[in-house]
Amino acid sequence: MIIDYAKDRQLPEYDACVLGAGPAGITVALQLSAAGWKVGLLEAGGLEFSEHSQALYAAKAPSSLNLPWNRLRFFGGTSNHWSGRCRPFDASDFEFAPLNGVPGWPLRYAEAARYLRPAMQILDLPAEGFKAVNGPLDQASFAEDRYALSPPTRFAAKYLQAIRDSRRIDLVLNCNCTELRFVPGTRRVDAVLASDYEGRKSSVRAKTFVVALGGIENARLLLASESLRAHGAGGPMLGRCFMEHLNVELGEFVFANEGTTTAVQYYTTAAFARSQQIGVGNVSLNPVTEVISYGRTAKVKTFLKTLACDMGVAQKVQFVANFACPGAGLVTTLLEQSPEPSNRIVLSGDRDKLGMPTAEISWSLSDADVRTIRVIGMEVAKGFSRSGLGYMRLRDYVLQPGTDIPVSPHAHHMGTTRMAAEPRWGVVDTDCKVFGTNNLYVAGSSIFSTGGGCNPTLPILQFALRLSDHLKARGLPAPNRAA
Repeated sequence: MIIDYAKDRQLPEYDACVLGAGPAGITVALQLSAAGWKVGLLEAGGLEFSEHSQALYAAKAPSSLNLPWNRLRFFGGTSNHWSGRCRPFDASDFEFAPLNGVPGWPLRYAEAARYLRPAMQILDLPAEGFKAVNGPLDQASFAEDRYALSPPTRFAAKYLQAIRDSRRIDLVLNCNCTELRFVPGTRRVDAVLASDYEGRKSSVRAKTFVVALGGIENARLLLASESLRAHGAGGPMLGRCFMEHLNVELGEFVFANEGTTTAVQYYTTAAFARSQQIGVGNVSLNPVTEVISYGRTAKVKTFLKTLACDMGVAQKVQFVANFACPGAGLVTTLLEQSPEPSNRIVLSGDRDKLGMPTAEISWSLSDADVRTIRVIGMEVAKGFSRSGLGYMRLRDYVLQPGTDIPVSPHAHHMGTTRMAAEPRWGVVDTDCKVFGTNNLYVAGSSIFSTGGGCNPTLPILQFALRLSDHLKARGLPAPNRAA
């Protein structure tokens, strides 16, 4: 069933209230409803993109994070524009401690791996799994990267009709969750305060709550819930260890074989990362197959650029216009960022139109991140040359210590409610339950203890399925068991 909160704010009490209808929230709602739970799936936006909803994602943040436009605030969430690239965590991601003195995952790799196949099915990934991309650069340092491509799955398109027809799921649109109400005596959240876009509010009650609003908004809601924070729920790490995946232009390359037009991708080996004390990640070499120009003079520009490439004088004229010739290209990355407590989300002094404090984000590269970038950049350049594949020209900032490294994040927001064995190191326990509470859980990449070098959507679903199984094993919350 679909309910417009702007028209109907008198909602029933639910077995589970899931906040956020992106991939994690939709997955948890479907899993619990299939087990007989009555679920309220609260979505702040509507069925389509709207400016007034998106504007509520505004935050104070470094411009490099490109907020708020790399997140989407309507049904289906950011799956409405993701590219579909999927790579699972490796076993080594769960075995090695991070570089900044913060503990890593408090559970074994097998706990995530057993949900890999069902998560792949949700994302419509090929049954054969993850294919290696070309040959290894240097077996000691880099292996073939492997990944699979989702169509990509748009959760809104795939699951809207099933949710519309469901008798156990209420999809409540235009329902902005602004505060969780915590009862200290029971250590339970008994309701979430919600508002429509005109500021009309009511409380939505449930026996169990799952916050699945995204890597920034999960922390923001918990921080903004005064009754929760007043009693220390979530612990001192709430909002800390905000992580991104690092996209750095390491430099340019040229293949020795001028006819090579296939992109190659390499991935750091666990042994190399451990021996060098660096993070892991992907290095991509995407060759230019043809010179392309845009604008009114595109044909003239393309002719001149192609002529420069054919004559071998492209580097001499690039002070006029920067471009790459066929057979050449950029070296880019998707690298792990170490969890650093000073990279964090706090509440700013501003409030949005609904009265909720906005988020303020501090984010920068740590010394460990800089070392990861520089070591990987220099090693991939040496390996590329040793292998006879061609040569690379690294950027000055990769080679020169003390030089600022420009980074373009991948819009993978992680770590702000990280999983840990105890509250001093994280926000949720191994069951994704918020420390200090009995019925409040978190889903999504904010629970990641480390980010690895993999795109987060697939592991998000693995942990959403694992959380769903944990809740189902506890049984329907009383007194709604007979419903």
